[in-house]
Amino acid sequence: MSPRTLPLQDQLVQAGRPAKIDGRHVNLPIELGSTIVFDTLEAFEAARDARYQTGTMYYGRYGNEASFQLEHALADLDCADGVTLTSSGVAAISLTLLTFALPGTHLLVADNVYANTRAFCDKVLTRQKVKVEYFDPMLGNGLADLITDDTCAVMFEVPGSGTFEVPDIPAIAAVASNAGIPSIIDSTWATPVFCAPLTLGVDVVVASCSKYLSGHSDCMLGMIASRDAHHDQIRATVMAVGDKTGGQEIFLLLRGLRTLKVRMEAIDKAGREIARWLASQPQVKRMLHPAFDSCPGHAHWQRDFSGAAGLFGVVFDPCSDDQVRAFVDALHHFGIGVSWGGYESLVLPVTPTRTGTRWDEDGQLVRFNIGLDDTDTLIADLAAALPLLNS
Repeated sequence: MSPRTLPLQDQLVQAGRPAKIDGRHVNLPIELGSTIVFDTLEAFEAARDARYQTGTMYYGRYGNEASFQLEHALADLDCADGVTLTSSGVAAISLTLLTFALPGTHLLVADNVYANTRAFCDKVLTRQKVKVEYFDPMLGNGLADLITDDTCAVMFEVPGSGTFEVPDIPAIAAVASNAGIPSIIDSTWATPVFCAPLTLGVDVVVASCSKYLSGHSDCMLGMIASRDAHHDQIRATVMAVGDKTGGQEIFLLLRGLRTLKVRMEAIDKAGREIARWLASQPQVKRMLHPAFDSCPGHAHWQRDFSGAAGLFGVVFDPCSDDQVRAFVDALHHFGIGVSWGGYESLVLPVTPTRTGTRWDEDGQLVRFNIGLDDTDTLIADLAAALPLLNS
C-alpha cells in the first residue's frame, strides 16, 4: 500500500497540482475532451492496450491528466495502491459489488448499510442469482460462522447509515482475509483524515466524494480505493460499464481537498459541541454519535479513529410523527436534505430498514449534519424547536 510520505495537511495542499514551474496555475484547469489523437498507429495501439492503467491517455472515458492526478492524490490519502473514480458514491458501491458478486455466489452485507446499497443488492444482484445475506454489523469475529464456500465478499459501512454503529473493522477484515475473499467498506463518514481502513486490513474502500471530500455540495463523484490485488479487476469493471466522471467535478474535488483537514477538524469540534448540548436536553433519549459511549461500537471508534464527522443520530423520547414533523419544520438554520458533508447544517427524520436484525428503539430517530454554521446559532435554533417534542 502507498504510505503517506508527507504530513497530511501538506499532502492535501500539494497533491494533484502542477509541478513547481514559473507561471503555473495554482489549480489544474478544468479538462474537457473525448477524442485523444496520436501521430502514429503504433502509439495509438500502445495506448489502447494500456487503456485501463491510470495515466494512460487513450480516450476521454478512460481518464485524462486531471483525473489521473486526482486518483493519485486520493490513493495517497487512503494509503491505497490505486483509486478509480466513478460518477457518484452509489456508482462506486454498485460497481465494486458487481465486480465480485457473480451469479451463484453468496454476498454478506451489513444490515445497517446505506439504503442505495441495499437497493442495488435487492433489486439488481438478486436478479443475477446472487444470494445476499444481511448480517449483524456488530458480529465481529462471529462473522466467520456465516462464511460459505460460495461467499464472494463482505460489504459493510462505518459507521452504520442512520444508526451509527461502529463495527470492529480489523475483525471483519480478518475474517474475510482468512476466507480468501475481499472486504469492502463504505468509509464516506470518516474520510481519510480520521480513518484509513486499508491500514486496518480492509481490501477495498468506497466513498462518496460528493460529501466531505469535496465539501461544498456542488459535485457528484465517487471513488474506489484498493490494494493491487483488486485494483485492476475493479477498474476494468468501471471502464466496461462506461461510468465516467465529469471534468468540472474533478476540478471541484481537487479544490475541495485543499481544505479537507481543516474542515473536518472544525466540523468534528462543532458536531461534538452540538451533540453534548443535545444529550443534556430532556427530550433526548439516546445519542447515536460514535464519540459518545451511548453509541454501539464506541470502543471501536476510540481505537480506530482519530476524530468524528459532524453527522450523527438522536433518538428522541417517544412522540408522534406529527410532533417530529413540526420540530423539523420549525428549524430555521437546518436544511432538510438527503445528502450531507457540506458546509450547511441539515436535519432529517430516519426510519431504519432491517432484514437480518431488529431496530428496537421505541423513540423517534432524527439525523443531524452539523456544518460550519455558528454553534450558538444552531443551539438557539434547536432550543426554540425542541419543546414541540414534549408529550
